[in-house]
Amino acid sequence: MPKPIRYLLYLAVVALLAYNSVYIKKLDEVKAGAATFNAAGYALDFWDKKLTPGLSKAVELSALTSQLKTEKDKAFEQHSHALGIGNIRYFLVKGEGVVADVSENEVSVKLAGASENAGNVRIATEYIFGNAVRDASGAIDINAFTNSMDFNNVSAEINKLIREKVVPPFKSKVKKGDRIAFHGAIELNRAHLQVNDIEIIPIHLQIEKP
Repeated sequence: MPKPIRYLLYLAVVALLAYNSVYIKKLDEVKAGAATFNAAGYALDFWDKKLTPGLSKAVELSALTSQLKTEKDKAFEQHSHALGIGNIRYFLVKGEGVVADVSENEVSVKLAGASENAGNVRIATEYIFGNAVRDASGAIDINAFTNSMDFNNVSAEINKLIREKVVPPFKSKVKKGDRIAFHGAIELNRAHLQVNDIEIIPIHLQIEKP
């Protein structure tokens, strides 16, 4: 084959490879593509497929508080979850009790079977924030997220679901003396443990007969 023709074929192959190897996009298109994570959709899917089906694994809160007083380390190892190695840990809990007080921000509950000197637990009904519900089940893998903002947005959307779906129907009817059942998440500090003033972020609330 004559040299000019070989060179032309060579140049054609190089040009073809270069054309298929380089993609040019507008910067605003790239930014739009990077912002496609749907935190609300992820949170709802997590709620329906992982969190609420897993509530049967929640530990009884009265049993947990008893264990924490006698076997603190074992209780944390058996029942808590957290993303890091710090002292803040999260527990998925359940329980029953009698409503001792209803305020604007919370519902105070005397746990069934609790001792006379045990403090009441508080179910948050106004300020729903933090990562307790997202992390308590241990069912979300942080490595599945490409950045911390998306991960934190999932937590915000889960808390939004609680404010919109869980709290209103409960708060509109609950009154002092009601017997209730609950599932929720709590946050405890291993180094500065306090079990006489526990706040529960609710996941499921049910009013039973007084």
